[in-house]
Amino acid sequence: MPLYQLRADSIAFPPINEALEEPAGLLAMGGDLSVERLINAYQSGIFPWYSEGEPILWWAPMPRMVLAPEQVRISRSMMKFMRKQTYEVTYDCAFQQVIKQCAKTLRKGQPESSATWILPDMQIAYTRLFDAGYAHSIEVWDGPTLVGGLYGVAIGKLFFGESMFSHRSNASKLAFIRLAGLLTKWQFELIDCQLPTDHLVSLGAQEIGLSKFQEYLNSNNQCGLGSHWDAC
Repeated sequence: MPLYQLRADSIAFPPINEALEEPAGLLAMGGDLSVERLINAYQSGIFPWYSEGEPILWWAPMPRMVLAPEQVRISRSMMKFMRKQTYEVTYDCAFQQVIKQCAKTLRKGQPESSATWILPDMQIAYTRLFDAGYAHSIEVWDGPTLVGGLYGVAIGKLFFGESMFSHRSNASKLAFIRLAGLLTKWQFELIDCQLPTDHLVSLGAQEIGLSKFQEYLNSNNQCGLGSHWDAC
């Protein structure tokens, strides 16, 4: 199956079931990182991921790592940590700081010598998504110091997680658990975690197949673009 070259005059994507088997999940290349194209990508179950010197690459890996927010798993040790910790957790208060810290964290499967996948163009694009009300961040603070956090994209009743970072033990887990609590309160259906990691598995994430993931996407797209998200 060929790799699709996206057209500059269209934000359309091919169906996600036409993603390549090798490299697994690669669907298309080219296009741009405009707000409109990114929104259409996430609505379609697609996200950008590429390194410096490469064209923009678009992915739809299957099976997909997901978590129903109300099913987040909190271990006994994490519950003990949460009772004792004194960190402050905020929402949408330091998006650019969060994405810059995430840019220093290698994505699963990348060699230590590779450049970050959150390139300056990606940071600019997601900041535009944040300004448009679709990208969001959760921040964990130790006093004035940002010690952990995550960011992603909220569309309808789905939250598409992008990246997280942690400079202190359990800081990113705390951010994720607080995110799940918010999304449960707002009746979100799913957190799309994209790729499997031991960290996500420990929090209750699991893999689902293409047909099930497509059901979530189809149902969500009937809800429209808006989502309930309160800034700080």
